[in-house]
Amino acid sequence: MLMKMGRRWTEGISRDDRLTSYPTATRPDIQFAVCLCARYQASPRTSHRQAVKRIFRYLKFTPELGLWYSSGSSLFLRGFSDADHAGCRIDRKSTSGTCQLLGTSLVSWSSRKQASVSLSTTEAEYIAAASCCSQLLWMKATLSDFGLRFGKIPLLVDSTSAISVAKNPVLHSRTKHIDVRFHFLRDHYEKGDIDLVHVASENQLADIFTKPLEFGAFVRLRVLRFGFVTG
Repeated sequence: MLMKMGRRWTEGISRDDRLTSYPTATRPDIQFAVCLCARYQASPRTSHRQAVKRIFRYLKFTPELGLWYSSGSSLFLRGFSDADHAGCRIDRKSTSGTCQLLGTSLVSWSSRKQASVSLSTTEAEYIAAASCCSQLLWMKATLSDFGLRFGKIPLLVDSTSAISVAKNPVLHSRTKHIDVRFHFLRDHYEKGDIDLVHVASENQLADIFTKPLEFGAFVRLRVLRFGFVTG
């Protein structure tokens, strides 16, 4: 993109939200890439500009892709959460990826760098699950206004250790560094609001929001899991 500096125009990354807001609202397949580039808006380098151009090229050559919402889909709510431990090479913070589905339709998704450094994969996965839980509870409350009622909502996580932390109220070495604000995940599990379910890593939908994927895995999630169709 071009940014105006005085009377000169120079190539750079715009500081507005057009790239981060509009395309990602309908194209979850670029969510991670866009959020990664957005971290360097303050002082972009050539590599960052090249990455932004690559995103635009990808969008240019895949205009036929779009989310599909079937009228015959049953209305059950579920969520997926994942994390890439210490993925940022600068500050070693992890990236949380979450998504929520209503029936078979993807309705909400997020890719966000965690606010603090996680000391283990378990901690990073637990924090991501807490974020997904928060979104699920908000969606549950919102949909209840439309007369939709949900029981225990499944939250699918591919980390057995993170699930164990939530289900085990005993404080041990894996949980002592986790901020207390994330333990509301355990609280809502005990209340029966959510059900923590293990999912195999290859079936973890939120994986696409945490890190770059090998091409085959990326396409499989994009087409088979997100319900993308060609227009």
